[in-house]
Amino acid sequence: MIKRTFAAALICLAGATAAFSASEFGDKREADMKKIGGATAQLAGIAKGDKPYDAAVVKTALTTINTTIKEFPTLFPAGKPDADGAASPKIWENMAGFKGHATELASVTDKLLAAPPADQKAVGAALGDIGKVCSACHQDFRLKK
Repeated sequence: MIKRTFAAALICLAGATAAFSASEFGDKREADMKKIGGATAQLAGIAKGDKPYDAAVVKTALTTINTTIKEFPTLFPAGKPDADGAASPKIWENMAGFKGHATELASVTDKLLAAPPADQKAVGAALGDIGKVCSACHQDFRLKK
């Protein structure tokens, strides 16, 4: 009897841990997308001329996008689709494609960090390159709201 009770408790605990972990993944994914969105907004402000060109701001924004996107695919562990449906199931159906988009964005920002945009026009071009990758991933894997 004690063994069965203990086993049942472990199963319940494991289920609660899995649900909590899925929630944590969802919260972290949302926070990461907001970080990338904020960094992109910084670049957009410069590209549009709403903010003056600032090499430090550009470098910080590119670094934020770069480091965040490199971590991002790890927040979608195999076998853990969202219970609440906040992330598209297509991610788990085509993990290689999803990771490919992330790798492409990391590559684009790696190149931009190696040779940073030196003026407003170059920031606009860089933002265009970043936007193409982001749009492609969102087209393939983002749920429509």
